[in-house]
Amino acid sequence: MPSLSVHALSYRLPDGRTLFENLDLSFGAERTGFVGRNGVGKSALLAILARDVIPYSGSVSCHGVVRALPQNVGEAGGTLASLFGVGEQLAAIDRAVAGAADMDELAGIDWELPARLDAALASFGLTGIDPATPIGELSGGQRTRAGLAALVFDRPDFILLDEPTNNLDSEGRQLVLDLLGKWRGGAVVVSHDRELLRRVDRIVELSTLGARLYGGNYDDYRAARDAERAAADANLQSAEQRMRQAERKAQIIRERQERRDAGGRRSRRGSSDPKILLDARKQRAEGTAGRGRRLGDRLKAESADSLSDARSRIERTTPFAAGIVEAGVHGGRTILSLDGITAGFGNTPIIHGIGFSIVGPERIALTGPNGSGKSTLLAVIAGDLAPIFGAVHRTDRMVMLDQHVSILDPSLSILDNFVRLNPHATEHDARTALARYAFRADDALMRAANLSGGERLRAGLACSAGGASAPELLILDEPTNHLDLDSIAAVEDGLRDFIGALLVVSHDRDFLDAIGVERELVLENGRLRH
Repeated sequence: MPSLSVHALSYRLPDGRTLFENLDLSFGAERTGFVGRNGVGKSALLAILARDVIPYSGSVSCHGVVRALPQNVGEAGGTLASLFGVGEQLAAIDRAVAGAADMDELAGIDWELPARLDAALASFGLTGIDPATPIGELSGGQRTRAGLAALVFDRPDFILLDEPTNNLDSEGRQLVLDLLGKWRGGAVVVSHDRELLRRVDRIVELSTLGARLYGGNYDDYRAARDAERAAADANLQSAEQRMRQAERKAQIIRERQERRDAGGRRSRRGSSDPKILLDARKQRAEGTAGRGRRLGDRLKAESADSLSDARSRIERTTPFAAGIVEAGVHGGRTILSLDGITAGFGNTPIIHGIGFSIVGPERIALTGPNGSGKSTLLAVIAGDLAPIFGAVHRTDRMVMLDQHVSILDPSLSILDNFVRLNPHATEHDARTALARYAFRADDALMRAANLSGGERLRAGLACSAGGASAPELLILDEPTNHLDLDSIAAVEDGLRDFIGALLVVSHDRDFLDAIGVERELVLENGRLRH
């Protein structure tokens, strides 16, 4: 029976920071989704399972064949054949056909290999591609498709997938969904794609508190986690209340004893009793006071322990619930209009005859296969590319945030970026606006280059949409690609409060539904289908 497990597993970064420690996990013939905030160690754990990274301590045990799909397929170069690990076998077939193979080589040739390889590529939408094609000549989506085909080519016992849908269009994402839905071996998937996570049998949440296993798919996990967090929050509130009550009780004990002590001192000064009797009374009073102090201290200590335990059960995250400043777009105002846009690079058109308008605070999704012209269209809308034919009319108050949030200067802090993009803002204005996006105090001084994906998008929204003159049109290009689930939820919350117009390029249907998209524009072969 194939199995994959880790015992007492710990991993540290080169700078000494611990990502996780003492993990015990086991995997069989089920599909497991891994979730958690960016930077918590999900990809590192997957690399350890693939034996590509050595853990700091602990062990990995595997009975069966494991294959992994990395985030950046083909980063090392090579050809499609080398990606499948069949380069030498195909070369042997070529030598045999040319009559240059010896008897030993002929005896080991798999003559069905080329047909199996073509069928594997075709099953992932790569029909007719020569296995000798350099991987560098493929698009990002084609590379991921080729990686998926290579992943399951020799029918391994376990497959490991690290964010497999990140660079795929809707058709490519469906291939991954179908693969995981039909897979009957073991699968471990690191993903923030909620639709993909609905195809798994269980979910492991990796956090600063360790690894927590949840049975069922994403929806089951979300319901269970929300219930746990609600219970943990209630427990924390109860512990905080008990702590306050213990402090009040200890204070009452102290005040009562102080009154007794003051009365005892007055009684001693006015008493005619013998000194030995007065000393005995004083000793008894001090004993009673000591017991009172110890009772108060014990109550506080017990409550403090209970409070500490309650806090330890809640992972600390950065809240982002302030939303985006209202833009005040009138319902009848035309924010953007394109009339017969044909554009491309050089004299080769990529998009043809594109025309549409955005009126008022509409929420529109721009979708389409990879290579259909979405990036070209966005470049025209942003004014970075002049059309060959046609005209563009756009509001002056427009902001576009690409996948890398390049609106931010990576060498500057978040605060300095805000001032750069909002030149009339004072430092007080900037800090007030950034605080709404959970960048408070020293957090506002973080360099943009050092931000995580979720922090970078949040900072981009804060600097572009948090000023006194908020945009009337906000354009987002694949905003969820590099965000974890909590960051996606935070951005969804923020965008729900934005009353300007939205134009969003995304294949994430859950995200589009959550932000209230009302209309979809589909690009196919450079032409628009409403």
